[in-house]
Amino acid sequence: MRRLCPNIDQEDGLETVLEVPIPEEMFTSMGNNVAVRMQNMLAWMKAQASDKWSSPVIAARINELRFLLYLVGSPLIPLQVYLDNSIQRPARACSIEASTAKYIVQQYIAATGGQPALNSFSSMCVTGQIKIHASEFHEGEESIRSKSMQEMGGFVLWQKNPDLWSLELVVSGCKVVCGSNGKLSWRHSSNQQTPISKGPPRPLRRFLQGLDPRATAYLFHDAMCIGEKIIDNEDCFILKLETGPAARDAQSGPNYEIIHHTIWGYFSQRSGLLMQFEDSRLLSLKTKGDKDVFWETSTESVMEDYKYVDGVNIAHKGRTRVTVFRYGEQSANHKREIEETWNLDEVDFNVRGLSAEDFLPPSDLDSEQTAL
Repeated sequence: MRRLCPNIDQEDGLETVLEVPIPEEMFTSMGNNVAVRMQNMLAWMKAQASDKWSSPVIAARINELRFLLYLVGSPLIPLQVYLDNSIQRPARACSIEASTAKYIVQQYIAATGGQPALNSFSSMCVTGQIKIHASEFHEGEESIRSKSMQEMGGFVLWQKNPDLWSLELVVSGCKVVCGSNGKLSWRHSSNQQTPISKGPPRPLRRFLQGLDPRATAYLFHDAMCIGEKIIDNEDCFILKLETGPAARDAQSGPNYEIIHHTIWGYFSQRSGLLMQFEDSRLLSLKTKGDKDVFWETSTESVMEDYKYVDGVNIAHKGRTRVTVFRYGEQSANHKREIEETWNLDEVDFNVRGLSAEDFLPPSDLDSEQTAL
């Protein structure tokens, strides 16, 4: 990962540290030699603060990138995860499906290091890189072909228990910043003057892609075991979790309604680890003509390369595939597919000096901002 950049104020000055590291592959693509790459990177950085974003062509590309980063790079899960020192809860008066799910979650906790190891960390810092491929919207049953061009970028993720977190994600010149301070969550793009989105505190979906085993265990503790499935030649148990009306109402807005949001986890019968994480959401959006347009989003993440970090078993790479359907009044049926591959560069637990003040929302966040 590239962590240094040219000095913006003095071209012959010392290099400065990038806020978000970028993949070396992204840096290499900026020119034929180091000197050209550094000049292009300097020009790219200077453009972040310029008025060039008002250009229709650049604005359209940034809007496209922002759509991709919101959808696959930084989505949230509608259920708030409450953490305490133990997940040992009684299984009395449970159905066989619920008690089986609790047993599977206990095996998952053991496979990821055990309860003492999971309780031993109170904060983390993660750096990683991603690549995104996306198709255009296609009508009806047309076959979907991904774009040959791929977007590359990097991210920095901070977390402090119970639900304080912050993510900075940079892909091809577009930066998205989102976070939660325990009272509300927010998200915005630094390249646009669009309102900051906000909502109730919720976990970042990326935590549940094999990165935070404790949050994953708490999320699925109240799930139901609905069967079995083979994932990458592994026999897996399927745990299912439905979002209740209260959670759906909390994330709905004046112009849209969350009709359903369902979550599935696929846990290996052999290792106990989470192999695949899925969720599906159906949203109804009101148009200017008071007509409903429906957006259905299905997201599937496969986790790979589990490694121990300070006694905690973390998935260090994987891929996420998102399928988006759009249909309803005043909208032809459209379908789009997006795929992200990601891998972690560094994972550090118990970051010294990290406090609640490091997760404060933007100063211009107010009651007039849009719902998240």
